[in-house]
Amino acid sequence: MIRSMTGYGRFEGIIEGRKIIFEIKSVNHRFLELQCRTPRGCGFIEETIKNVVSEYVTRGKADVFVAIEADDNVAAEVSVNHSLAAGYLNALRELRDKYGLADDIAVSSLEKYSDIFTVHKPPEDEEKLCRITEQAARQALESFVSMREREGEKLRNDVLDRCDKIISIVEQIEKRSPEIVSEYRNKLLARINEVLVDTTADPQRILTEAAIFADKTAVDEETVRLRSHIDQLRNMLSGSEAVGRKLDFIVQEMNREANTIGSKVNDAELAHKVVDIKSEIEKIREQIQNIE
Repeated sequence: MIRSMTGYGRFEGIIEGRKIIFEIKSVNHRFLELQCRTPRGCGFIEETIKNVVSEYVTRGKADVFVAIEADDNVAAEVSVNHSLAAGYLNALRELRDKYGLADDIAVSSLEKYSDIFTVHKPPEDEEKLCRITEQAARQALESFVSMREREGEKLRNDVLDRCDKIISIVEQIEKRSPEIVSEYRNKLLARINEVLVDTTADPQRILTEAAIFADKTAVDEETVRLRSHIDQLRNMLSGSEAVGRKLDFIVQEMNREANTIGSKVNDAELAHKVVDIKSEIEKIREQIQNIE
């Protein structure tokens, strides 16, 4: 199924006794680019995140946010920097004596100086954190991919509608093109007769001129190739692979054929139709920039 490169997924829950939040959002990008924000001291889980995300995503700029609640069952030790505490205490006493302040120095007077205290926690169980991060990531990525697929279906339908419009215009061009040659032949005959007045125009010369004109303005090859490119595009959109880059190439070829048709048609009506084709191709090009 075709996927958009824009998506969002989130998981919040408790896995193996630890509350974890995993969020991922993405926008368009030529390749897969991943940026992670992980809890302090948990940078080691980034490798796990990248491996899991790469299973679900091939293109797009993805931002991942992970929050893991501290384990309350892990005992923490707090140590005191006594020399620093003594320095703060002596400074407070000096202020008291110099300015005749009330002696209200207590333990609470030092608690505001956080650099006195150091909290020691045992190292995290890296294997466990990687394991719960992977589980949370997979659940978030399921909703993330579902959103991408819903958006991709909308893009697919829009592109297919525009392909139908192009084919409809191509049919009009193919119908009108032979009529232009016939009109040119009649105009040529009228001009020659006008110049020669009573002299009969050479039918063979008129046929030759008309044939040259028809050859210069023939767009059969271009319309056939344009139809072929559209068939390829439709087939790609019906597959399940990531085809964004291939679609971009096909659209370039479609635009090339449209430009060639525009340079060969010698008729105002057809020129307007070519503009309409190029307009639809440009809209397709814009849409496929969002396809993975």
